[in-house]
Amino acid sequence: MKKTVSTDRAPAAIGPYSQAVWAGDFLFCSGQLGLVPAKGALAGPDIESQTEQALANIAALLESEGLSPADVVKTLVFLTDMGSFKKFNEIYGRVFGSEPPARSCVAAAALPLGGVVEIEVIAHRR
Repeated sequence: MKKTVSTDRAPAAIGPYSQAVWAGDFLFCSGQLGLVPAKGALAGPDIESQTEQALANIAALLESEGLSPADVVKTLVFLTDMGSFKKFNEIYGRVFGSEPPARSCVAAAALPLGGVVEIEVIAHRR
């Protein structure tokens, strides 16, 4: 079973991809930048504002499918500056709490639209 997901509560795809795709009980969410959905622009130039917005976009996408950050089992994070790793972790940790999902975090030379962080998630419907 494969079903694509789309919500106006998260930024529209900026290329030929879906915001998310269900495969069985798993929801695979495309990477989210710190874009404000209504504006289509980055929330700000810094890691803090973009991380907060990217996580808000993920929450909106999950909620549109009856899920929450507690249902996330894996994340993949791209940072354009690993020097911002500590600031990123402070915000990320507040969202995912004491039982965070598995995660990979890699440095990226550049991200679309000048973003400094992109986060993709895989969630599981219990």
